[in-house]
Amino acid sequence: MPQILYQDSHLIVIIKPSGVLSQIDANGGDSIPKRLEAQGLAVKPVHRLDRAAGGVMVYAFTDKAAALLSSLVQDHTQFIKEYLAVVSGRPSEPVGEMEDLLYHDVKKNKSYVVDRKRGGVKRAKLSYELLETAQHNNGTFSLVRVRLHTGRTHQIRVQFASRKMPLAGDSRYGGLRHCPLALWSCRVSFPHPISGETISNRSLPDMHTFPWNMFADEQYHTI
Repeated sequence: MPQILYQDSHLIVIIKPSGVLSQIDANGGDSIPKRLEAQGLAVKPVHRLDRAAGGVMVYAFTDKAAALLSSLVQDHTQFIKEYLAVVSGRPSEPVGEMEDLLYHDVKKNKSYVVDRKRGGVKRAKLSYELLETAQHNNGTFSLVRVRLHTGRTHQIRVQFASRKMPLAGDSRYGGLRHCPLALWSCRVSFPHPISGETISNRSLPDMHTFPWNMFADEQYHTI
């Protein structure tokens, strides 16, 4: 059973473990909707999270809540998604923005930064804050907090990788192998689709496991 952070008759906020699908797929893989259904909770996905990533996710119980939440998700000034990531190297600035044109190749399930608009190309924007840098046998790594301003497939992964800062554990985009993908949905905040009340939930990855343990400091317990 996924850990529940918030629940009412309209929606539920949970922590998705890494390695579990956020939506049911045709191959019948392990997914959050299937796990919740086994507990008598039938949910409707309103946004997604990469299978290898973990952290806070929101699901709806009713068609009305699903429609309203799906609309909110498109407005990144209202539906706020923040992530923690461990990247190779160090950003040149402690705080900054990344804006690119991304093309997602569906057959390869891989996104690319491109230099001009064409069919299938979408604008991608995020902002980040450097939290800490650490040295490891494999080089320099940085813990960053990221806020998405658009929601594109593999956006955080490809935007950092295109700047020679691939995420640890992200072999698809050139990151350090032999460890889990270091990407975690650490905060989701949004107005409740029915009541308008602000719903805000936070979560941290296991800061005692690699590569997060390079930054296992008490200060991150309140991120």
